[in-house]
Order: sequence, then C-alpha cells, then structure tokens
Amino acid sequence: MLSESSSFLKGVMLGSIFCALITMLGHIRIGHGNRTHHHEHHHLQAPNKDDISKISESERMELSKSFRVYCIVLVKPKDVSLWAAVKETWTKHCDKAEFFSSENVKVFESVNVDTNDMWLMMRKAYKYAFDKYRDQYNWFFLARPSTFAVIENLKYFLLKKDPSQPFYLGHSVKSGDLDYVSVDGGIVLSIESMKRLNSLLSVPEKCPEQGGMIWKLSEDKQLAICLKYAGVFAENAEDAYGKDVFNTKSVGLFIKEAMTNHPNQVVEGCCSDMAVTFNGLSPNQMHVMMYGVYRLRAFGHVFNDALVFLPPNGSEND
Repeated sequence: MLSESSSFLKGVMLGSIFCALITMLGHIRIGHGNRTHHHEHHHLQAPNKDDISKISESERMELSKSFRVYCIVLVKPKDVSLWAAVKETWTKHCDKAEFFSSENVKVFESVNVDTNDMWLMMRKAYKYAFDKYRDQYNWFFLARPSTFAVIENLKYFLLKKDPSQPFYLGHSVKSGDLDYVSVDGGIVLSIESMKRLNSLLSVPEKCPEQGGMIWKLSEDKQLAICLKYAGVFAENAEDAYGKDVFNTKSVGLFIKEAMTNHPNQVVEGCCSDMAVTFNGLSPNQMHVMMYGVYRLRAFGHVFNDALVFLPPNGSEND
C-alpha cells in the first residue's frame, strides 16, 4: 500500500512538472516570438489644444475631412438589445460602421462570419475590412457591443498620428512579457497595421487560428501576438494629464470608485475630459451617454473647439 501511494505521488509530481514546463514554454513563445524588434512600451498622448488653435482655417477643414474611421462591432444573437442600442447611438458618428455577427440574424443587417469563436470572428472581420476598404479608410476601430465610443474624441486623439505608421492603440495591459490592447476598451489599428496583420493571417506559424498550448488565449492577446510578429506593438492612449482615454469600465463605476478613493475630487479623480470609450454599458446606459455627450447643452455657454469633425455624407448622427 505504501509503495502504491509512493508511486501515485511520484506520478502527480512528474505530471505537475511536465505541465509547468509546457506552460513555461508557452510563455516563452509569447514573450519572444520576434527577437528582431526591440520596443519599449509607449504611452501615446493626445495633441496639445494650443497647437491645434494655431492651424489655419483651410488646414482645419482639410483635417476634418481627411480623418476617416471605419468601425467594427463584433456581435452575437444574445447581444441583440445591445446591438440595437449601439446601432441607434454612437456608431452613427463613424464614417462607416458594420456589425460582424457569429450567425445570420434577420432583425439587423450584419456580416455573417459563421463562427462563435471570438478570435476567428475578429480575424475574419479584420480581413473583410481590409480587403474591402483598404483604399477608403485610414483608421480601423473595433469594439464590443457593450462599449460606448465618442468618435470625435478618437479623431482628435489621432490628429497628429500618421496612419502610414504601424499604430495599435487603446487601453494597454501587460501579461507576462506581452503588452496587448484590451478589447474591452476598443482597439484602434492604422492602415499600416492592418496591412501587416493581413499579411500574417495566412501564416499559421506566426498567426494561428487557435492559440495557446494549454489554456485558450483571449482574442485580444492573440491579436497582440500576431501583430508582434509584424513589428507592431501595443500603445496606451492617454490625455495630457496621463489619464486613460480608452476605458474598460463604465462611467458610473469610475464615479463610484472616485467617490470612495477621492471623495474631495470626484470629477478630477474619475475620467479624462477627452475620453474615447467606456465599457460595460447596458442599452439604457448607451442612450443616457448619448444624451449627455451629444444632446445636453448649458444655455449661454458657447463651445469653441478649434477643430470640427464633419459627419459623413448621408449620416443620421446627432
């Protein structure tokens, strides 16, 4: 009996060591998939408002027309109420927005990618967008249906960013040696990053359809691994005060945290004035956000933004 127990314990120990070794190899693969690129994690900031005010009127008009953002929203049938809210609210401010669904849904128009796997959905959406719109849009924004985005603030943030450079930005997170942009806050890719990603989608050694050796990786981590092979690295987007502009939580949650942690500075301790996204919203909260961001105005108070982003032709935006 003692001998059997000893053999059992040895087996457990050997199995544990083997699992640890495989897991460690998996992390090595993620952390050092591309040794040819040295990159320090960057924190990208929005442009200075004083610099924008110095731009001539003709240059402002040209800038307002040149920034074209294509929005991708990944949805499933269970998200139909959020889907409806997103369609009725912030996506009207995209230059073009399309919904990519896991299956055909008769209620709303969408691109059917015919899979429930979030990483495959993301891959197919990016490939579709690049193949069809590579010559029409220079920035591509991907979001969940629970995300609310202020597209004008996104365009303002991107104002001094060159889309011919490989940008991959949002709310960056560190996991071991891997920096990735969380899909919860939305992901922005420049056209150059889209080109590089598209070139790797057919290379399973660098951008496999299924990632992870033991545990399945989330779609945002798998995207980061593919982009890392292409020399594209995650960047954290911040305002001039170092506050995140892509947020993975709702405004309500941020305010609640600020009331607990900074009771005397709730507004200052909450969120950036130039926030681009908030996540975890219900359909009703989407409409409340729309009211607060685009419709509510203080009588007698004039807003003097130096730059106005014009809505796309035929848009029904607010």
